[in-house]
Amino acid sequence: MRGMSTPLITTSDIVKRFDTVTALAGVSISIAAGETAAIMGPSGSGKSTLLHCLSGVLIPDRGAVTFGGTEISHLTDAQRSHLRLRELGFVFQDSQLIPELPARENVALPLMLTGTSTRTALRTADDMLARLGLVELRSRRPTQMSGGQAQRVAIARALVSSPRAIFADEPSGALDQATGHEMMQLLTAAVAMAGAALVVVTHDVNVARWCSRLIEIRDGLVHSDRLLNVNTANRPAGATQSGVTR
Repeated sequence: MRGMSTPLITTSDIVKRFDTVTALAGVSISIAAGETAAIMGPSGSGKSTLLHCLSGVLIPDRGAVTFGGTEISHLTDAQRSHLRLRELGFVFQDSQLIPELPARENVALPLMLTGTSTRTALRTADDMLARLGLVELRSRRPTQMSGGQAQRVAIARALVSSPRAIFADEPSGALDQATGHEMMQLLTAAVAMAGAALVVVTHDVNVARWCSRLIEIRDGLVHSDRLLNVNTANRPAGATQSGVTR
């Protein structure tokens, strides 16, 4: 771990293979509560596989992944699914909103899946959309949104359950540079507001600069792991704090 508080997520010498391909060849890292970390590397380096192991989507063939003191590989599929719903949030490259549902119902869905009443879930979703400045989108379906708007709603959905960690896989990959900048501004500000950890897989150094730490993966191994200066001078040109409402 790199000079922060108690680790939230830890990997210990994890190895993951797909047939004859070794995607991860012995990776050991720790992510602290509230830390923002970017994972970069060339295509096929293992960065997305690492993200999936950190979040319990994949189980390593060797080694251990621990979340909040619990070793994920010891959990059943149902227990890992429960962990992801209650403790983790996800932002994908293409938002993955349900096309038939308006924004408020998309945002409320993780809560309803964990047994929250529809009324309470929708009220909480409305509150989250308001906190992120997205009230005007609450009744729109994904087909009525731009790509940037859909990603903002996806951020609200990722945060609505008050997760301890957010995982974002190429969150700006389908957006133009200006829209991607605005999306990362909102994401990092919202995650900071929530006190959650953020792990971002990206190929874009301008996205990585929004994080406090950069982990570079090559050939399934950690090539470098360093802290970034996250004051506003180091962020992409023109970056300011987002107007997220507390």
